[in-house]
Amino acid sequence: MSKLTRSGFHALHTQAAELMEQSRGRLNVLVCAGTGCIASGAMKVYDYLRTTCQSRGIPVAVCLKDEAGEEGIHLKKSGCHGFCEIGPLVCIEPLDILYAHVKVEDCDEIIEKTILGGEVIERLLYTQNGVSYQRRDDIPFYKNQHRVVLKNSGKSDAEDMTEYLALGGYTAFEKALFNMTGEEICREIANSGLRGRGGGGFPAGRKWESVRRHTEEPVKYIVCNGDEGDPGAFMDQGVMEGNPHSVLEGMMIAGVATGATEGYIYVRAEYPLAVKRLQIAIEKATEIGLLGDDIMGSGFSFRIHINRGAGAFVCGEGSALTASIEGKRGMPRVKPPRTVDQGLWGKPTVLNNVETFANVPGIINHGAQWYKGIGTESSAGTKTFALTGNVVNTGLVEVPMGTTLREIIFDIGGGIPNGKKFKAVQIGGPSGGCLTEEHLDYPMDFDSLKKLGAIIGSGGLVVMDEDTCMVEVARFFMHFTQKESCGKCTPCREGTKRMLETLERIIANEGSPDDLELLEALSDTITDTALCGLGQTACKPVMSTLRHFRQDYLHHVVDHHCPICNGRRRRLEIKADLCKGCGKCAKNCPMEAISGQLRMPYTIDNEKCIHCGACWGACPFGAIDAIEEE
Repeated sequence: MSKLTRSGFHALHTQAAELMEQSRGRLNVLVCAGTGCIASGAMKVYDYLRTTCQSRGIPVAVCLKDEAGEEGIHLKKSGCHGFCEIGPLVCIEPLDILYAHVKVEDCDEIIEKTILGGEVIERLLYTQNGVSYQRRDDIPFYKNQHRVVLKNSGKSDAEDMTEYLALGGYTAFEKALFNMTGEEICREIANSGLRGRGGGGFPAGRKWESVRRHTEEPVKYIVCNGDEGDPGAFMDQGVMEGNPHSVLEGMMIAGVATGATEGYIYVRAEYPLAVKRLQIAIEKATEIGLLGDDIMGSGFSFRIHINRGAGAFVCGEGSALTASIEGKRGMPRVKPPRTVDQGLWGKPTVLNNVETFANVPGIINHGAQWYKGIGTESSAGTKTFALTGNVVNTGLVEVPMGTTLREIIFDIGGGIPNGKKFKAVQIGGPSGGCLTEEHLDYPMDFDSLKKLGAIIGSGGLVVMDEDTCMVEVARFFMHFTQKESCGKCTPCREGTKRMLETLERIIANEGSPDDLELLEALSDTITDTALCGLGQTACKPVMSTLRHFRQDYLHHVVDHHCPICNGRRRRLEIKADLCKGCGKCAKNCPMEAISGQLRMPYTIDNEKCIHCGACWGACPFGAIDAIEEE
C-alpha cells in the first residue's frame, strides 16, 4: 500500500466531493439502520428494496463509488434518525420525503409510486395531531432541534468513509496536524467552552492542556468513554452507530494536541452495532493511511483500539474504566493522582466521552467563536438527550445548551400522552435528580441544574406523569445503584443497601416518619464519604424526590396507603403485535420481571413488576401498555 501524502489526502477529498455531487443527480434512498429501526425490521426493508429494484432493472449503488447512472438509485444504510418509535424510517432525496413505520409490504408501492413515479404516498407519512408531514425537518420533533453532533446521522451512510470525506471529514484533523501547534489546539478547545458531555462537565481544553504539559512522558493515551450505562440512555450509541468517523477524528486531534500516539475506545458489549461500525471506520482510516505511522508524512503516528466492557455501570467512572482496559477488575481508585497525570497504565491520559470527541472536528474547522455562539455563556454548544418515558415522542434529540425542559418535553416530545398531567422528569440517570413542573422553564445547562441539585449527566431524560409514585422511582434507581456498586468502599456498598431496604419498607407501607430522617442521614454520609463520583451522587434520586415530592412519601409512612400504588391495580402487558423482540425492556428491568426470546414477543410477570417505568422508557416501539384492573 502506498503511503498517503497530504496532496493525496486532498485528492481523496476532491474525488469524494465529485462522487457526492454525481449522486445528487439520482434518487438517494436512505433506510435507517440504527439499532431501533433494525430491531423493527429495517434490514428486511433494505434488502427487499435492493433485490426488487435490481430485478426490475433499476441500477442500485450501495456506496458512493458504485456506478448507477442517472436512471439508478443510491440505496444507503443511514445512521439513527433519532425518532426511533416511528421506525423503520425511509427517507428519499432530493424529493424530501420521509416515510414512517415502513414494512416490507410497503416496498413495492414505494418503488412503483415514489422511486419510479415521483409520487408521495400519503398513508406512509408521519402524522401528528391530524397533520401529515412530508419533509423530515417540518416534523416538530426535528424542527425544534439544533443538530451539530447528529447533523449527518440519518442523512449519510455510516459505513461509507468516502461519504464522510465528501462531507468534509478529516479536514479538521489535517488542519490540526499541519497548521496548528498542540498548544494552539488546546487553547482553541478551551476558548470554545467545550465541557465534557459524560456527566461532570469539566472543561475539555483544560484537561487536554494538562496532558500536553507532561513533556517528560514519552507515552500518553487518548481514551474515549463509550460505556453508556444509564437506564434508558442511548446518546453515545446513536453517535457511534451513525457517525463513527467523527469520534475517531476528535480522538486523533486530541492525540496531535497532547502528543499521544495511542487511543482506546471503551464500548459496552451490549452495543454490537456500534462496535462493528467503529471497527469498520478504524479499518478504513488505517487502510488509506489516516491511522498508523508517520501520517501524511507529518511524523505523527496514531492508532486506535476498541475495548468491550462487560456491562458494569461503575466502569463509566474514569479510573474504573482505565483499570478495565488494563485487564483488571473495574473499580475506582482514590484521587489524586488524576487521570491526566496517571491514567491508563500510569501514563498521562485524556479521557472524554463519545459526544465530547464528536464535537471537536467542528470546533477546529469553524473556530471557537462559532461553537461559543451556540448555547449559554458558561455551557457552550449543544447537548444530546435520550427522551423516554411518559412522553408522546420518544427518541434521540439534540438542542442548544440552555434550552428549557418545557421546550424539550412539550415542543419536541409532544407532551404527555392520554391527556395526563406532567409530574416529573428524571435527568442524569442514577446519578441525577428529579425535577418538577416548577422547573420546566429553567435552562438546561451545567450550572443551572447544579443549583437545583441535579446534573445533566450523560443526557438521559425519563418523563413521568401523574400516575407515577415517586417513592417507586427512588426505589428503582436505588436498586440499580446498589446492584451496580463495585463494593470497594463501605459507604456505597453498605449505605445504598440500607437505603434500599428502607425504601422497600416504605413502599410496603410498613415505614414511619423516622425512616425519612434515616434516608436523609444516610444520604449525607454516602455523599460525603463515597470513593468515586458515582457513589457520591447515588443518593440524588432519593433526595430530590424527598425534597420535591415529600407528600408521596407521607402517603406511605403516615397514611400507610398510597393513592397511586394502592388505590388501584395496574397490570402491565407487552402487546405481541407491536413487540419486535429486541429485548431492551428485559435488559432495563431491575426486577427481572420480563422474559422472552430475541425476535419473539416478550412477556411481563406482574407478580415481580414494581411499575417503575423502566420498560416504558426502554421500548422504542410503544409495545408496553398499562391496563387498569377493577
